[in-house]
Amino acid sequence: MQAQQHDVVELTDQHWHIVAPLFSDPPRRIDGKGRPRAPSRPILNAVLWIVRTGAPWKDLPAHYPPRYTVHRRFQEWVRSGVLDRALQALYELLADQGQLNLSECYIDATFASAKKGAWTSAKPSEAKARRSWRSRTPAACPSRFMSPAPAHMRSRSCTTRLTRPSALTTQNG
Repeated sequence: MQAQQHDVVELTDQHWHIVAPLFSDPPRRIDGKGRPRAPSRPILNAVLWIVRTGAPWKDLPAHYPPRYTVHRRFQEWVRSGVLDRALQALYELLADQGQLNLSECYIDATFASAKKGAWTSAKPSEAKARRSWRSRTPAACPSRFMSPAPAHMRSRSCTTRLTRPSALTTQNG
């Protein structure tokens, strides 16, 4: 892999030649409809950028294909095992050439010490426990398209039927 501007690492032609047979692009539809798929090489470069930097998908630089395209293809490659085979092939090539330095490795992780030097993390109080927006949505926005709320979240207001507005009006005039 070679360093480009802004410390971007792209696959060299030699590296791509090794892994290209693994990334077969499906043929165009017979009827000619639909967009052609983005080429695999720039997508693989984008995936390798994400892996190398640990950045979220939304931070993918603009010179790569759209992040949704990259992420979708990444998922396809993981499910099919193509990405594992490509990374293994690149590992073997770099190891054979003596270009692989395993003396320093990084693992994506976060270290956070416990509060006030405690050895164990304190259990958060129920008042401060994080709640998902989905836990409040069934009560706020009942919909026939949503799955039923878990029993502990059901309230009387979610289970009663709404009456028509005309039935709620008073007969004062």
